Amino acid sequence: GKTSLARILAKAVNCEKRAPAQISATQKLQSGKGEPCNKCAACRMITEGRALDVLEIDAASHRGIDTVRETIIETAKFAPNLLRAKVFIIDEVHMLTPEAWNALLKIMEEPPAHVIFVLATTEAHKVPATILSRCQRFDFHRIRADNIVERLAYIAKEERVNVKLEVLAHIARIADGGLRDSESILEQ
Repeated sequence: GKTSLARILAKAVNCEKRAPAQISATQKLQSGKGEPCNKCAACRMITEGRALDVLEIDAASHRGIDTVRETIIETAKFAPNLLRAKVFIIDEVHMLTPEAWNALLKIMEEPPAHVIFVLATTEAHKVPATILSRCQRFDFHRIRADNIVERLAYIAKEERVNVKLEVLAHIARIADGGLRDSESILEQ
């Protein structure tokens, strides 16, 4: 869910249909006009993983200073290729080395106006305070079982499959707050 939400954010700031082109990505989000259309070229490119200006980095396997220097700092210097904003999605960011954190801090202190960083982690306590102080933080929580049952019932209805409510409730309990897990169980 973390990287999926990060991609939605990337679409929201780059969507061609939601707000006038002359306002910045940050202004779009602040104005409440950032809901992506999912139809324009920018939204489609991001959805299909073809957007060169949306860079996803897995810090669990690319955790060193060279990755931060070469992939983030050097790339961030240049204006976006096709989109309005460059979005760096760093998944499992807590895995970065101390040297990589220091390099990332430099660009986060004064980021170019066209750059947005999304730092995704399940272990926020491992992110240095110097980085956290420069971020907006959003903590995700498990989804309530009744919300999962509601979603599964909707999916079953759309797929024209009859599933008893007790079965959906059981799936929701097994999934323990994870919608993706519950959908996988339902599919099985």
